[in-house]
Amino acid sequence: MARRSPVHPFLALVAFATSACAWVPSTEPEPPLQQEKQASVVEEPTASVTAPIVTNGSRNRMRIALTFDACSTHKNEYDERVIRTLVETGTPATLFIGGGWALANPGRVQELAQYPDFEFGNHTFSHPHMPKVKDDRKVLEELQRTQRVVYDLSGRIPKYFRPPFGEVDLRVAWIASQAALTTINYDLPSGDPDTSISPKRLVDWVVRQASPGGIVVMHMNHKRFATAQALPDVIKGLRKRGFELVTVGTLLEDNTWPTCMPSEEPERPVVANFIP
Repeated sequence: MARRSPVHPFLALVAFATSACAWVPSTEPEPPLQQEKQASVVEEPTASVTAPIVTNGSRNRMRIALTFDACSTHKNEYDERVIRTLVETGTPATLFIGGGWALANPGRVQELAQYPDFEFGNHTFSHPHMPKVKDDRKVLEELQRTQRVVYDLSGRIPKYFRPPFGEVDLRVAWIASQAALTTINYDLPSGDPDTSISPKRLVDWVVRQASPGGIVVMHMNHKRFATAQALPDVIKGLRKRGFELVTVGTLLEDNTWPTCMPSEEPERPVVANFIP
């Protein structure tokens, strides 16, 4: 029988304003300020030490978000059939773009940016296992470098971060929040990276397991996956069940974010597996 994703239900949901670490497009340089004589003071975070790791939206409304990762790989493939289906069926979607993938497919990124129903997210630059990147500066660089590439190619600045492999811990989520990114995982893995899964099995799994406020993860960078073949029936099946398909941004409009919710629980990885 299919195994559900072992995502831990612990979510520390916090709303963060853009911080000094956030990447923004360059502007005209300002004149240098005179250095103050008094010693600088390092400010401690004023919010909690946790940050959002979001796996779903409100469970009280029949909305669901389809998300598609464009992972940076050595091939950086693109399955245009996925995008064609989304456009032809008028289906909004959130596309998590890898920086390396974007550099390898600049024309694709520019094309995707022309569709208002598509929302762009950040999928890191090189697709590492983020909790294993122990240098905080390198974690931030993975995110900021992708922000710059996506903006340069599309004019859009992503607001959401999808951790590669669904692997994230509180440290990575906190650093992402300092880059003005909210960490978005998922509660329904489609299983499309498993090339032994048939399109019908993928359709049956996603449509059956979908729940209100859900976030589904699929991929748009592997033509050998069953994603493109299954997607038309996934969309049809979800709509037949009464779901409204929306972007992550729209899905989260139903949530009232607290300003701070510190937690005394020990830090632990939050991992979402691709196991339908």
